[in-house]
This record gives sequence, C-alpha cells and structure tokens, in this order.
Amino acid sequence: MTRAIMLQGTGSDVGKTVLVAGLCRLAANRGLKVRPFKPQNMSNNAAVADDGGEIGRAQWLQSLAARVPSSVHMNPVLLKPQSETGSQIIVQGKVWGQARGRDYQALKPRLLASVLESFAIVGADADLVIVEGAGSPAEINLRPGDIANMGFATKAGVPVVLVGDIDRGGVIASLVGTHTILSDEDRGMIAGYIINKFRGDVSLFDDGLTAIHGYTGWPCFGVVPWLKSAGRLPAEDSVVLERLARGEAGALKIAVPVLPRIANFDDLDPLRAESDVDLVFVRAGERLPSDAALVVLPGSKSTIGDLEDFRRQGWDRDLMAHVRRGGRVIGVCGGYQMLGHMIRDPLGLEGEVLETPGLGLLDVETVMAPEKTLRNSAARSTEYDAPLSGYEIHLGTTTGVDCARPSVTIDGRPDGAISGDGRIMGTYLHGLFGSDAYRARLLQSFGLAGERLDYRQSVETALDEVAEELASVLDKDWLSRLLG
Repeated sequence: MTRAIMLQGTGSDVGKTVLVAGLCRLAANRGLKVRPFKPQNMSNNAAVADDGGEIGRAQWLQSLAARVPSSVHMNPVLLKPQSETGSQIIVQGKVWGQARGRDYQALKPRLLASVLESFAIVGADADLVIVEGAGSPAEINLRPGDIANMGFATKAGVPVVLVGDIDRGGVIASLVGTHTILSDEDRGMIAGYIINKFRGDVSLFDDGLTAIHGYTGWPCFGVVPWLKSAGRLPAEDSVVLERLARGEAGALKIAVPVLPRIANFDDLDPLRAESDVDLVFVRAGERLPSDAALVVLPGSKSTIGDLEDFRRQGWDRDLMAHVRRGGRVIGVCGGYQMLGHMIRDPLGLEGEVLETPGLGLLDVETVMAPEKTLRNSAARSTEYDAPLSGYEIHLGTTTGVDCARPSVTIDGRPDGAISGDGRIMGTYLHGLFGSDAYRARLLQSFGLAGERLDYRQSVETALDEVAEELASVLDKDWLSRLLG
C-alpha cells in the first residue's frame, strides 16, 4: 500500500491546509511522488481541476505544492454552502445533489465508497499521500457515518497526526480533551501531534509538552512557529477575511463587500499582495468607503440571496454614490450578474426567490440555468490587450446591450460587458487579477506606475519557504520515516 499520513485538527482553522501544502512541497523537493487528499471539504472557494471537475482551491494549491496536476479525486466530496442550513454536494467533481445539514448526516455513509475509490486512485502512482481532515475528530456528535476524519482514517488505515493551534490559546486542553473523548479505536489511530502557530521562545513551552505527554502518551512531532510565508498563499476559509491587515496609508483603496456566501475570494489575493494597494474587505454593518477608487463585487454561491443582503446593508446606495463620484466597479462571476438590470431563476436553482432586480449598472440581465459552466480557460483582456489565465465556474447566462462591449475574450469567444462610459465592467472569468500584465495595466489606469510582482512566482517561493521552515522545526526522525 502507498504510504499515507493524515493531519487532523483539534478544531477548524488550525493551519492544516498550509501544513499539508508545506509537507507536499518538502516531499516533492526531495524527489518523492507525493499527492494531497481531502476526503470532504466545505468551501465556496472552488477550483476547476485539471481533469475537469470541481475541487476545493486548497487542494488545488496543495497539488501545486506537490508539483502535480490537480484531480477531482484529491477532494472527492466538496460541500458548497448555499444558505445557513444547506449546501450543494459535489462528488468526484460533479454536482451530486443538495442537502440540509441534518439530511447530509444521513447521506454521508453513501459517499464513503466514492471517497475510498478516489483515495485509491490518488495513491495508485504515489510514493506518499498526505491527507487533510476537516473540522475536528473531537466533534464526536458527527462521528457516526463520518467520512472526513476518523471515519476515513479507520476505514483506510491511515495514521493520524493531530494539529493544535497555540495562537488561539488552550492548546493543552484541546489536545488532552481530544484524547479524552475519542473512542479507543479512534485514539489508537493517532501517531502523535504538532503544535502550530507558536510565537516566541519555544523552550518556554517545554513544560507544556511534558504535560501533554503525561496525559496522552503521544509524542510531539514538532512545534511550528508562525509561518510568515503562509500569508502569501491563497486562503481557503472566508474566516481569514476577518483578520486581514490593511495596506499602506495613502495607497490606492479598493473595496470588496464581504457577502454572506462569498465565493472564490482568493481572486483578490494578487491585489492584496501589491504594496501600493489598500484592499479593504467591508463587513456587515460597515459602509463602503467613500474614498475607494475601485469597488470589486466578488463571486457568490447564491447570487440572489447575496444581492438581497447587499441591499439590506445599504451597500447599493453606497455603490451608487461611489459611481456618481466617478468611481469604478468590477464584478466577477456572481458580482457581474448583480451589476445587471435583472436576475431570473425560473427553476428555483438558488432558492425560493425566482427573480430580483439587479443594481442596474450594466445593461444586461442574467437567467439561471441548471447546466454549470466549468472549465479552465486561456483569455485576453479587451480593455488592456493583456493575456489572462483563469477559470469559469457558474450557473446562468448573461445577455444584453453592454455585452456588445465584452470585457474579455475566453478561448476566442466574447465574455462579460463594459458600460458605455467604461467605468463599470463585469466578467465570468475568475483569476483575472492573477495576470501580472492585466494587473499592471489596471493599476496604471489609476496612476500607479510601480513595478509589479510576479504573483505566481511569489506563491511558488512561499511554498518553498514553508517547506524549508517545516524541515527545520519538525522532528527529524519522524520526517525521515515519513519521507524515507
């Protein structure tokens, strides 16, 4: 059997995604054929895998770290939340159905066969598979039928390394508590643990390590410091939007309203990485800043529902004031659909509301349809004649007068729309800000003429730096056994 290890967390957002990516890059740099795997993911940040279906963008990043093409089998079950209680279910890259949270618990055992099949496919030509859990095995109320953590680990026979986040506090209690409440079978799967996000002098935690060992008997495989390079990697979970720092004072201000079901928000990462850009994520209860030069409406998993919330926040009035002041607007995917006159959903694909007026800034309208557009694309900006590389992942078609002025061409066909005055633009292409040439021309149009970073190379460099850091702090004997 292919060697495999699974990283599970004492809670959500403990840094498993970055650790898996870093270990994948470390193994790849040492010549191993390594593959990432996540049985079940819940995220509206989706990617189009190289073999054509949807996966979480975290697994796309991890495949990049492993230096291999991405595959739908790296993330066989993807849950895309559409409401507070329900999600769309993607299985092996394709839409499988929808379910509310309680109903999904009953469905999980039916999905285990697909998870194990994908795991076998991923591991077939690999030296090592590094698996990422979801949430925490300590959520024992979810253990029956589990496919994301111990349910998978026990069925697949994959040993587990538990990850605790010391930055949020209570790491000793979280590790010891997890040990206490797990069943004997699940507890027996844990080979050891890693402390993540440590700041300061590691020796100050020696007594903590002694205490954890005394209560659990588990070995510590390393204390990982706060990885500064990880901040240059795309984030998976929208919870990170609550913690992003502001840019430089006096920089070009770009505002992004944080919609309840915001999707593919890592589209904005290349802008955030520019030192002369202040990317402001506007939360519920806040106003769109009046001094923003550009407002970007991001993607959404539920366009009509998020547009209704946009209005409840009063952001529609803020946006109109922004436009009257001469400000510019870019809408991506769901944000593009919101900019039109009308959004129609005759089949109720997104919910009970079958149509709603749009913001009216583009002379277009959108009709939702059951066929999902899903593809990686080579494109070109018509505004700046700059090459683009991105992907499409959306329901619906958009038509209207302003589509006669397409914002991009995707694989040679027109896409998107530009208003008559050129200040409002929309497109279905995710990833356009990742084009260094496009981003440079866009920022030049606002008077920023500085040298632009090579964004893709900055991600590659960050992955290498994370890998090197892990190699220096993780237990050498454990790494030797893991990597061979």
